[in-house]
Amino acid sequence: MCLGVPCKVISIEGGEGLDALRMGTVSMGGIRQQACLAYVPEVQVGDYVIIHVGFAISRLDPAEAEETLALIQDLSAQIADSQEEQPPHAP
Repeated sequence: MCLGVPCKVISIEGGEGLDALRMGTVSMGGIRQQACLAYVPEVQVGDYVIIHVGFAISRLDPAEAEETLALIQDLSAQIADSQEEQPPHAP
């Protein structure tokens, strides 16, 4: 099973010259990380991409990305709420 996470491209570095690898900083929910952008040469700063194990594998429609990120936030909140409602485990 694969998990691709929608992220917004914050900055792009590299990609110039024959041996330069196109990299970028991407953000999801305020968390920033480096990702390889070599597979999506058309991507610009501000675009959304699907990140899988550190590689951008496709460009994503902004509306679809925002909807997916909202669903992830809702699920995270539901999980946090359900964990607070459970009594602590006895030793």
